[in-house]
Amino acid sequence: MRIQVKAPELSESVQSGTLLDWRKRQGDRVERDEILADLETDKVILEITAPETGVLTAILVQPGTEVKAGAPLAVLDTEAAISMAAPATAVPPTPQAIPAHVPPSRRKEALLAREAEATVVAPQPMPPAAPPKQAEPPRAALPAGPVASGRGERREPMSRLRRRIAERLKEAQNNAAMLTTFNEVNMQPVQDLRARQQEGFHKGHGVKLGLMSFFVQAVCQALRAFPTVNASVDGQDIVFHDYYDIGIAVSSERGLVVPVLRDADRLSFADIERHIADFGRRASALELHLEELEGGTFTISNGGVFGSMLSTPILNPPQSGVLGLHRIQDRPVVENGQVVIRPMMYLALSYDHRLIDGREAVSFLRRVKETLEDPARLLLEL
Repeated sequence: MRIQVKAPELSESVQSGTLLDWRKRQGDRVERDEILADLETDKVILEITAPETGVLTAILVQPGTEVKAGAPLAVLDTEAAISMAAPATAVPPTPQAIPAHVPPSRRKEALLAREAEATVVAPQPMPPAAPPKQAEPPRAALPAGPVASGRGERREPMSRLRRRIAERLKEAQNNAAMLTTFNEVNMQPVQDLRARQQEGFHKGHGVKLGLMSFFVQAVCQALRAFPTVNASVDGQDIVFHDYYDIGIAVSSERGLVVPVLRDADRLSFADIERHIADFGRRASALELHLEELEGGTFTISNGGVFGSMLSTPILNPPQSGVLGLHRIQDRPVVENGQVVIRPMMYLALSYDHRLIDGREAVSFLRRVKETLEDPARLLLEL
């Protein structure tokens, strides 16, 4: 029976993809659920698998072609079988019969001699001798002059993900009235707490206690206090969200992706660290799912892992706020009239000024700062 291999159903926000290289060729036998090709969407790369075991009799779409969800890609014959021709087995020559006139006392000796002759390998014909190599003509002397300095250029099309990133960032700049406010946070209390609890936390939960769980928890508390930062603009309406789905910007080889921590305010520190570690691993392996990249009410972007000291992050539409984290660096600060060295980090909040006033934005960022500088607030929900 011939069946069609179709592009998978995607999502409401993703209706098409670009077919990448085929992993199988026409005429190949494939097993059920074996990967046939890859489909690149705006957000992830999906694997096209064989619905049944059979032979790939026709490929309908060539690599680089844009296809819509449900479009036929290939034809699979489930009844065809590939007959693999077995290599011919060399049959040893059968020894000739012993003539009747040989005396019985000599028959055994003659038989052994015949068997030995049969096992001698026939000489292989010698390959034809290669024609004599002609002398190469003398090369012309290179003209004197400047040598090329490698100023080459190459052109390649943008991936769908890179095009989608460009579209969304430009959309944010065109539609939102973006503004960024800054503050700095003393990370000494968080670092001290991590140093005291790291060993026990790792033994108890099997994951290290990182910094991102502190920031996610602090952001959720601040969003609860300032719900407008967790809202979004929809036409002439303001959509308030009574849940906290926090997007975590993750860098991958294909570009920046933002998987979402659903109901982040209900997650423990260990749950957050597990999710973030899993997002990073699967983003590198291109194994994130579409539903993990959709939605989100607020985003956290950590440029500090790459050494960034200060930046102005761009909104992730339709969200109204994004928090930028930066490198922790020892700096002199004044505490109780004394100059001391502390591990300091700059925080940047970019927000949509159409919806969020400066007072709310500054107050939100101060709440995040105060919570991190006194981590007991995370337990007492102050």
